[in-house]
Amino acid sequence: MLKRIHFRIMLLLVLAAGTGKAASVDTVSTYSAAMKKNIKAVVIKPDSYDSRQQWPVVYLLHGYGGKYSDWISKAPGLKEAVDTYGMLIVCPDGGVGSWYWDSPVDPAFKYETYVSSELVKWVDEHYKTVKDKKGRAITGLSMGGHGALYLAFRHQDVFGAAGSMSGGVDIRPFPLRWDMAKRLGSYAEQPDRWEKHTVINLLHLLTPGALSLIIDCGTEDFFYEVNENLHRQLLYRNIPHDYYTRPGAHNWDYWPNAAQFQLLFMHNFFNRKG
Repeated sequence: MLKRIHFRIMLLLVLAAGTGKAASVDTVSTYSAAMKKNIKAVVIKPDSYDSRQQWPVVYLLHGYGGKYSDWISKAPGLKEAVDTYGMLIVCPDGGVGSWYWDSPVDPAFKYETYVSSELVKWVDEHYKTVKDKKGRAITGLSMGGHGALYLAFRHQDVFGAAGSMSGGVDIRPFPLRWDMAKRLGSYAEQPDRWEKHTVINLLHLLTPGALSLIIDCGTEDFFYEVNENLHRQLLYRNIPHDYYTRPGAHNWDYWPNAAQFQLLFMHNFFNRKG
């Protein structure tokens, strides 16, 4: 409890000391060779972007039914956050129901390759970034929360920190929802695929302390129980992580505030010594 209170006080103090400067937003088109198509993304740059040669980057993923512009249109506080915390935010388009997997069923859905490899390379080539996992983090909401942890667990050479907001961190209780069967095949016919593509079954990939983790879910969210289960499994395996719950449902009333906590966590990760 004291940790949560301290974290919130830190957030309020940082936000209260805002610079008053204005971030800039680029809407860019990136090419995925894996999917043979152009994909849009939003890049939010701090007002002082030209003052430094390297900036850490947070990749921020949208949820099912969303798109690349969701975060900038529905959480306007992100513009102030990049100035306050000194970072870039990249919001890619994850398609409709991709779950950020490389689908074994549909070759048109290779979003693991796109986000973890193609997009990161493109951003590093076009922006002044820290080209190392010490300067890269990834998080997202709902489908994007699942995607952020899934990608970070599997690509710990790319991302040094990862988060999830209201994430679908165990897909197995929802075999008929959100196009997952379209990407994996049905759970009844392809149970092994489902077991291997759900975040909660990837904890064997983690070494304690190797990946900084923050997980957040509202107590009225339909993903609350799977997040509680993930938290318990991380504790059992002695995997350090920050875990926060508070009243809230699976909606945009919850996520803008959740994002501020996540970005403060990433800021502290980027500024960690050693």
